[in-house]
Amino acid sequence: MTINLIVIKTHLLHQIKDQYEALGISFSYHNHGKGPYHYASELNGVIFEIYPITKPEEKTDISTRLGFEVSHLNEILPQLENANWKILSLPKATTYGYTATIQDVDGRKVALTESHS
Repeated sequence: MTINLIVIKTHLLHQIKDQYEALGISFSYHNHGKGPYHYASELNGVIFEIYPITKPEEKTDISTRLGFEVSHLNEILPQLENANWKILSLPKATTYGYTATIQDVDGRKVALTESHS
């Protein structure tokens, strides 16, 4: 079994898309049938989508935690701050690799691990 789809929902659709683009993710903007327009990207066989929350009273799920491998972690952190990412922990060596934790404008925590390729 492999994971093939991750969907996050937000009231801040375009802001969240811009933040994740700062990580190097390219999105297309489309809809399926009569569904809402949303952003989608394919990352190594996994579809990553950002959907709008359509009900004003519905809250964003900030308990979802994401993780991405990135190149040159120390070099991209200043760029991420400029894209309104909050840096929660600076890079450090962990059992999972050289890792930092950031937070998007919705409050989702994202682990960034430096790739070895």
